[in-house]
This record gives sequence, C-alpha cells and structure tokens, in this order.
Amino acid sequence: MTGPVESKTISVSIARDWREVYAFMEHPLSFAQWASGLGKPLRGEGSQWTFESADGHPVTVRFTPRNPYGVLDHYVTTEHGDEIYVPMRVIANGDGAEVLFTLLRAADMSDARFAADAQWVERDLAALKRFLEKR
Repeated sequence: MTGPVESKTISVSIARDWREVYAFMEHPLSFAQWASGLGKPLRGEGSQWTFESADGHPVTVRFTPRNPYGVLDHYVTTEHGDEIYVPMRVIANGDGAEVLFTLLRAADMSDARFAADAQWVERDLAALKRFLEKR
C-alpha cells in the first residue's frame, strides 16, 4: 500500500433539495449534461458505463450503487487500464445541497496538471449548478 496522497475537495452549493440533486446525479447518463471530462456516453448497463472522453478515447466508469447517503463515488478506467478513484458526495446544506468532489493527486501528476484538473472540476460543478437551478 501507498501512503496518503495530496487531495483537494472542491464543492458547489446548489439551491435544490439534496435528494433531488442526488436523484439526478445518480443516473450515469446525467453526467453527459455537466461533466465535460467524461464526454458522451457510448454504452452501459447498471453500474458500468463506457464514455468517450474529452480527448476522444473510451473510458469505463463504474458507479457506486444507489444509496440513501448521497455517495456518488465512481472509478474511471482509462484506455491504458489505469483506475482512478473519484470520491463524490451530495449532502444537505440548509434547504439546498452541497456537492463535494475530492480530487486525488496521481503520483506522476505535476503541480500544473493538478491545478488544471481542479479548475476543470470547478467548471464542471459550476455547469451542474447552472443546469440544476434552471430545472
């Protein structure tokens, strides 16, 4: 086992009940509407889906089963076979919701790449907020 890696938790407040936010986000097809890194869904069933990534390569995503706790963790397997763990949660924040995405730094990731990935997550979470608050 390896020790802990650097992490950054990025969150966004959404003016919708947390259960509504979770109900939307727990469907794999919903990711195509806000998560630009995953790109478009190609095929899938149950908790395992294949997406076309932003750079055109297929990635497989295994989603956490539906649960009453707001856990949306998922595992992304790249075209090279590397598995990336993506912890994500939806929690209550007053009458609204807070979506928390924890970015874990890969061993070979430069400072610039880690910062760029964090900015990408911030943009995607802002898109999620805009989308859900318009519904």
